[in-house]
Parts: sequence; structure tokens; C-alpha cells
Amino acid sequence: MVEAMAKAKKINKVSKELVLEAYTLMCNAKALTEIYEANSDVCAKYVHATSRGHEVIQIACGLQLKPQDFVFPYYRDDSILLSIGMTPFELMLQVLAKRNDPFSGGRTYYSHPSLNDDDKPKIPHQSSATGMQAIPATGVAMGIQYKEKLGLTKDFKGDNPVVVCSLGDASITEGEVSEAFQMAVLKKMPIIYLIQDNEWDISAFSDEVRAQDATHFAKGFKGMGIKTIDGTDFSESYETFNEVLGIVRKERRPFIIHAKVPLLNHHTSGVRMEWYRDDLEDAKKRDPFPKMIKELLDLGVSEKVLQKIEETAKKIVQKDYDLALKEEDPRPEDLTTYHFAPTPITKEEGMRVPEGKDKTVMVDSALFAIRELMEKHPECLLYGQDVGARIGGVFREAATLAQQFGDYRVFNTPIQEAFIVGSTVGMSAVGLKPIVEVQFADYIWPGLNQLFTEVSRSYYLSNGKWPVSMILRVPIGAYGSGGPYHSSSVESVVTQIRGVKVAYPSTGADLKGLMKAAYYDPNPVVIFEHKGLYWSKIKGTEGAMTIEPDEDYVIPFGKARTVIAADHDKIERGESAVIITYGRGVYWSLGAAKAFPGQIEIIDLRTLNPIDTEAMYNATRKHNKVMLVTEESIENSFTLGLAARIQKNCFEDLDAPIEVIGSVDTPAIPLNSILEETLLPNENKIAEGLTLLLNY
Repeated sequence: MVEAMAKAKKINKVSKELVLEAYTLMCNAKALTEIYEANSDVCAKYVHATSRGHEVIQIACGLQLKPQDFVFPYYRDDSILLSIGMTPFELMLQVLAKRNDPFSGGRTYYSHPSLNDDDKPKIPHQSSATGMQAIPATGVAMGIQYKEKLGLTKDFKGDNPVVVCSLGDASITEGEVSEAFQMAVLKKMPIIYLIQDNEWDISAFSDEVRAQDATHFAKGFKGMGIKTIDGTDFSESYETFNEVLGIVRKERRPFIIHAKVPLLNHHTSGVRMEWYRDDLEDAKKRDPFPKMIKELLDLGVSEKVLQKIEETAKKIVQKDYDLALKEEDPRPEDLTTYHFAPTPITKEEGMRVPEGKDKTVMVDSALFAIRELMEKHPECLLYGQDVGARIGGVFREAATLAQQFGDYRVFNTPIQEAFIVGSTVGMSAVGLKPIVEVQFADYIWPGLNQLFTEVSRSYYLSNGKWPVSMILRVPIGAYGSGGPYHSSSVESVVTQIRGVKVAYPSTGADLKGLMKAAYYDPNPVVIFEHKGLYWSKIKGTEGAMTIEPDEDYVIPFGKARTVIAADHDKIERGESAVIITYGRGVYWSLGAAKAFPGQIEIIDLRTLNPIDTEAMYNATRKHNKVMLVTEESIENSFTLGLAARIQKNCFEDLDAPIEVIGSVDTPAIPLNSILEETLLPNENKIAEGLTLLLNY
């Protein structure tokens, strides 16, 4: 291998023409920095950072990437963008947040790209890139690897796709970066982590905040290749990148390139270097610009030619800046475009109750749905903690799937919820449909950063280029003395994340129909599955067992179900009420309704985002008295939001205050069964509330 690497390095020695191309790009990047600074009264309106000092390593990277590759630049990487073919004009559209900004339509910051052009490397959406991008990027590499194993990729004649994830050295202290590194070496993924080390955080220097640099840190990840280089030397940077690209394209394993560079501009336009830095003179001595000039002079290029290139770059950038200023700003009506990608599932279809079948437990309805999807779609795969062949999930919710489809399609992950959730961004970007699982709702918290920052915002902030098509299964709810860390309800938090659809079915038929709809939906979907309904072991929850719908059965999101209806005469006499609920609340409500024969209608929302507001409002206008039932505690909850909607839209139809029944408000759900039972809603609590409501 050493001989092959040496040979590759010799063959790919940089030419004068290549260095001239890099110098031209560097002049453009330098001119961008200078024009932004000269016009800071305009450009600093929207925060931005530039690559000044980092240009060489970025250009060495960008010039060698191919259209089949993926790259995740971070917020200081405008030189990467220039070197893959973006123009100064296009970059300026983003710094000025213009409507025709090719990345986001004016929705996000400078050098926060998302690109899906046929002739350039692909850039999925990423957030502000302080480490969080490592997981989606590694998800792309995992997706490429999966497609290669299944023979789902094109033949690239040896130029196999590679992922490049750009990181600042300060960001690798993030735990999510470690999760990405761990999975990359565990699965031997084709990814290069380009770590640009200027030794600064924002105002904190490296020796204040890092015990070691990236090179030493990476030694803890067995199997990670490492190269440490001078990122201001173009020949060294280009040759190293060429060498590592060749290795990763062929051997399909992860690598780190750790490039030492100076930061020669502000952290951002809003945090200026002169406020706090005392190393500016030393940093200027490492400026890559005069280094590249010297390299070109040594190659026989005249100083006059170099001056001409720099002058031309300044003129181009000035002209592009003048044009960009005249570009249209986003229109007010642009605000709400690309919230959700259109779904093909708009109506209930298929057979909900096929003849000749026995009822099945709810957990198996989900299992059968996923089995059918995996049989039909090779791009469908399932992963999470303990879902593999040995037990098929702690609730047996994935039982037999790994045996049937193989451990490359159904596999266990380490205990790292952030990776489980965030990797779906990358998997979706390469055309896969991941179904992932967080073992308990209580364990979702480490994954919320990825769900909120990366998954939910991708479609909106990429201006419609990168919807994230994924399903996140979340077993939820209190059941059988699960205690404080296996019993929580978290829907109030998750439904606050815009850009994610949320289902919370109460029957096996609904779970299967919504699982299928979620699969064909191009948007991210969270499905809450109540543990207490999985097997209908709790008295009164037998209704969760249903006949399994046929393979084609789907339920559109935002369509509620009427569980029971009130008698017409009771409604006419004003003796009825409606209960609006979801999940296990359906069964507490059914039990309570027995004491009020013919008086109660129960609406099962089935999905919490979108909500079937039409069903809620129609039921309110029909009965004039409304109860909401939730397993969550009431204060600051999703259910109080429902009450507010109903009150605002149906105020004149209400004959009584909206009654809300939920759990007792405590910091945690206690282990003891008596305390758990006392905390939760039940038939008696709901019946008492109904008595007050009906008699109001």
C-alpha cells in the first residue's frame, strides 16, 4: 500500500496550469472577503464568514471532487464553493439574502449551501455546521455503502463516490462528531473528514478548550486514516487530497485530513478579530496568498501575469457585487413555500378489514407493514438499538426482519440516538428510505438536536431541494411500572418541531395504514407507538387489536377517526359531548363513555401534525361541549394548544369551558405501580369530568 501511495503521489504532482487555476480561484475568494469588508454597511446586515487564510486547502479539495461525490462545506468554506464551479455572483446572492440565492432563496446564511446540480458535487442541507453536519454527512456515506452492497449504484469506472465533511477543529469536541467517527470506522464508510484547524473557537484559543488537536483525538478511533498537513501549501494540500481520495474511492474506508491554517478574517462579520485577538501579526506570516505567488514564480509565471489575474478577479467580483445588489429580495408570499413536500397519499385507500382474517396485536401490525415495504422496496432499511437478529427489538417490534432481509438491511446501532436520527438526512439524500427507532420516548432527547436542526429544516432551508424522507418509530407512554426513564410522553415537544409530521395511532389497523402512508411521504415522520397498546394486555385496550388491513391500505395524515358516535336524539336535546383524544386516551375515554350511553362521541386524532381541524371543529359545533384527553400532564401541553384552537375557531359554539383531562403534573413518572396509577388518567377521572361538563 505504501508503494501504491507513493506512486499515486508522483503521478499527480501539481502542474503550473493547475496552480494557476487555484491561484485564480484564490484571487476571487480574497476579492470576495475584501468587497464584503469594504461594503460592511451593506453586507454585514446578514452575518457571514469567509475563507480568508483557509483558501488553499479548500481549493485543493473542491477542484478534485466529481459530480457523484457529496460535500458538506461549513460556514467558512466559500473557497470550496468557488472551486466546485459556483460563481462570485451566486455566492453574493446568498450573502445579500436575495430571492435567487441558489442555495436557499434568501432563507439562510452565507456559505450555508445546499445544491443538487447534475454537474457538481451534491451538497445536502446542513445547519450552521459546528459539528452537527458530521452525522448527516456520515449518513450519506452509510447510504452509499448500502447501495453498493445491494448493487443499486451506477458503475463509476473506479471513481466511486466519496463524501467530504468539512469541520473546524474546535467543532470536534462535540459529542455528535464522535458518534459520526465511531460509525464511520465501525462500518468502514467512504468518507473524508476535512478538519481545518486555525486554533480558534470564537474568542477561545485551542489550549483553553481542547485537550488535543484532531490528529491526536482521531487516534482513539481504530481504523481511521489520518494525514496532518500544512493547509497553506497548495502542492502539499492538493497531493494529499489526491492521495486520500484515491484510497477512499478504492478501499472504501474513512480518513481524516487535518490541515493547519491561519484565520485571516473575522470569526464572522459580527465578531471582529480586532476585538480579542493578539496573534494577528503571527497569523499574517502564514498567509497562503504570498506562498502561492512564490510557488508560481518558481514555476516560471511572471509577476505581471499574476497581477493581471488578481486585477481581473477584483473587477469580476465588483461587477458581480453591483449586479447582486440589484437582484430581487424574497417576496412575502415566499415565506411559507416548501414547508412540506407534496405527498402522494391524500385519501384512505385499500381494504381496512379484509375477510377471513383473525385479529392481530398492534405490534405485529407494524411488523407486517415494514415486512411488506421491505419486500417491495430495496431502498427500505431499518436500524436502531437492538432491532437486529438476536431479539428484533425490545418489544419484538422488528422480530424476524433481520433473518428475512439480512443484517445489512436490519441492523443494530451503538447507543447514539443523535446518529440514529441525523443519519437519515444522508440516507434520504442518496435515495434511500430509512426506518429508524429510538428505543423509548425517554431516549429521544439526545436525538432532538438532529431532528430539530437537520431533519426538520432541510426541505425548507434548501428551498425544496432536499426533503428528508424518513420514519422515526418511538415507543411511548407509561405501562407496567416502567418508571421515570421508560414511561414518558413527549408529543408536546416533538409537535413543536416544524417540518416534521407526527402520528400517534391507537389501533393496529391505523398503525399499519399510517406506517405505509409515512413511507410514501417524502417528509420526515415520527410515529409514536404506545407500549401499553402493543399487545392489548391492559384491560380495556382490547380494541387496539384489529384485523390486519391488506397490503395496499393507507391512511392520509390529518384525517381523524370517529371511534363512537352519540345518538341523534341526545345531540338534539343538548345532552351530548365530544371527547377528542389519541393513543391510549381512546381507551380510557371508551371506558368512561359506558356510563353515558348514547351521549358521547369520541374522535381519535390519529395524527398530531397535521391535525384534522375540520373533524375537531365540526364535532364542537355538533355537541357544543368538548373534552380533551391526553396522557401528558396538562400544563404547557400540546392538548392545551388544541383547546386554544377550538376556543378561537368555535367560541360561539361552546356551551361550557373546554374540559382537559391529563396526568398529574410531576417532574417524572414514578416506578411504584400505585403511584403510576394515581398519576395517569383513567375512566373514573374522565367520567367525573364528563359529569361536570354535561351538567354545566
